[in-house]
Amino acid sequence: MAGPRIVLMGPPGSGKTSVGRVLARSTGLSWRDTDEDIAQRAGKSIPDVFLDDGEAVFRDLEEQAVADALATHDGILSLGGGAILREATQERMRQAAGEGTHVVFLDVSLKAASPRVGLNKSRPLLVGNPRQQWLALMDARRPIYEELATDRVDTDNLSPEQVAEMIEKLEKHA
Repeated sequence: MAGPRIVLMGPPGSGKTSVGRVLARSTGLSWRDTDEDIAQRAGKSIPDVFLDDGEAVFRDLEEQAVADALATHDGILSLGGGAILREATQERMRQAAGEGTHVVFLDVSLKAASPRVGLNKSRPLLVGNPRQQWLALMDARRPIYEELATDRVDTDNLSPEQVAEMIEKLEKHA
């Protein structure tokens, strides 16, 4: 199988990073985060890319980072929350799922996401009224997450270790 074994996607606060790290430890696979790839490639933090260059430049960098990771990484891959917005990325995700990659939508409620994210200024798309912004993001993104996912895990009230364990069980039964 080419590409990642597991791709994690979902909104801010769903656990993509923490669950990805736990899965990597428990499976022995390498872990990669496309937001880290973008920051490294841009030479600055994600909030600074948004501030200095704008969301369009960030999305271009993100699309390329996801394409590179899907083509070259064979372990656990965590995507940024909005990575699925580009049609080209959606098509790559469908192709990866068709080739056996386990694409998991980490779902979370606003109530559970709030303390995890802190809904603070380090999240460029949540500036202003963070709760309202988060709900608007989910209204727009939920149908895409659901369509692309091979599985969905509700992460409310679960530790990253519990979510990782659920994903490993789902993958074994796939």
